[in-house]
Amino acid sequence: MRVVNSGPVSPLAHQPNPEATNAKEKMEYRNFESGDLYDRVYNTYKLMHTNQTVDFVKRKHAEWAGCTHTTLTVMEALDALDQLVDESDPDVDFPNSFHAYQTAEGIRGEHPDEDWFHLVGLVHDIGKMMALWGEPQHVFPSGRLNWSVVGDTFPVGCRFQNSIVYRDSTFADNPDDRNHAYNTKNGMYEPKCGLDKIFMSWGHDEYLYRVLKFNKCTIPEEGLYMIRFHSFYPWHSHGDYMHLCNEKDLRMLPWVTEFNKFDLYTKNPELPDVEKLKPYYQSLIDKYCPGKLHW
Repeated sequence: MRVVNSGPVSPLAHQPNPEATNAKEKMEYRNFESGDLYDRVYNTYKLMHTNQTVDFVKRKHAEWAGCTHTTLTVMEALDALDQLVDESDPDVDFPNSFHAYQTAEGIRGEHPDEDWFHLVGLVHDIGKMMALWGEPQHVFPSGRLNWSVVGDTFPVGCRFQNSIVYRDSTFADNPDDRNHAYNTKNGMYEPKCGLDKIFMSWGHDEYLYRVLKFNKCTIPEEGLYMIRFHSFYPWHSHGDYMHLCNEKDLRMLPWVTEFNKFDLYTKNPELPDVEKLKPYYQSLIDKYCPGKLHW
């Protein structure tokens, strides 16, 4: 995660269309093998995969799940993303707030009657605010990499599956990978125990889910699953970890998959006119997540 000075911009009005000619081809997204941002992305994942252990994740739950850091409205939290660029993302190098509106508008175009879904698109990344409050980061020449906030997520406490990004080259220094209590297929879990009982690598997904539950926001369960597991690519895009899922997880999987296409394929250099969109999304915030929330 990089903190930036966003400065004044004059964004074009955004017409969401994942197939737009000025967008990348679908096969070009999530290229972790090459590109201008390769070093930044790889270094972020190396730190993440070295340090995300069972003990670390449990400490993060104790530190953040009580929501004692500040109080903010959802719109204030969203505006804070003007300062952040996701160092783990090979597809974009602009502030995360624009990605929030791109995702939301993409969903709104295809699912006009499910306003809670639009809101999920808008808020799904605002847990990245942890980066502004000093979550573990490391300084490289390219900037500050925040490995416990961003990036794909995965379960800790069981074998790291091959579909995890850079699995072969980034886990050598993770002690859980050598611990027999954690490095078997099921590890510390029972088969089909359900994702609710799994400790995921700590990041913005789990944090925002905890914030919304703590504040009793009324986003439907399908939306909460999207928020909690949208970065769990080994599951929703590669079919791994199905042996830990229960029936509820399998019912929710199509919703997470549907969300993913907007999260991924609406990333576009054509930036949305945020000021024109704010009144509509403020109305959704007032409906589902009103007032000041505890973070």
